[in-house]
Amino acid sequence: MGSAALPVLYSFRRCPYAMRARFALLASGTRCELREVVLRNKPAALIEASPKATVPVLVLPGGQVIDQSLDIMQWALARHDPQAWLQPPKETPEAMLALVAQCDGAFKQQLDRYKYPNRFEGVDALQQRAGGALFLQALDQRLACGSHLFGDRPTLADMAIAPFVRQFAQVDADWFAAQPWPALAQWLAALTASETWLAATQKYPAWAPGAAVQVFP
Repeated sequence: MGSAALPVLYSFRRCPYAMRARFALLASGTRCELREVVLRNKPAALIEASPKATVPVLVLPGGQVIDQSLDIMQWALARHDPQAWLQPPKETPEAMLALVAQCDGAFKQQLDRYKYPNRFEGVDALQQRAGGALFLQALDQRLACGSHLFGDRPTLADMAIAPFVRQFAQVDADWFAAQPWPALAQWLAALTASETWLAATQKYPAWAPGAAVQVFP
């Protein structure tokens, strides 16, 4: 398959949204042209493809643009899902998406305000941390019943939520390590050490127009 026929993925290595898209592309075996973006110097081609100008953005060969991370995950896994990420061993796909929606809603807001309190007027970072901790506590309780959020193997929910939990954990690693969440800590450690995670978070040079094509995975 020539590179002209590959989807183009605009991505940024450390962005949790871009990470979840790369996880799904990797798991589905979907090859694409990876364009690593420097966020302070966004390429015009990214802004042209998606005026919101945030990563990830996937441009399909026919010109269709998918610019929401969960939509990219679902598109890739609908094509090929050898690890059955869309079919949780326990509960339903709808329950899985509902848990991801909780992560992307209140928890993400609390994470942002905990991590970057100076960006939000009148925010108490510790209050935001306490709010986010309630979501993490609920995840820990869920993980006490199985190695992953919906049973004994990873699903879309694990891979969509873990990058944000990791970001929360990194704000104050000592505080996070001291919390009574053994199952959550074990889950996060296992996922971040997994082949999928390591392959999806490799460093790539920043893309510029005219640069050699970087195929991922």
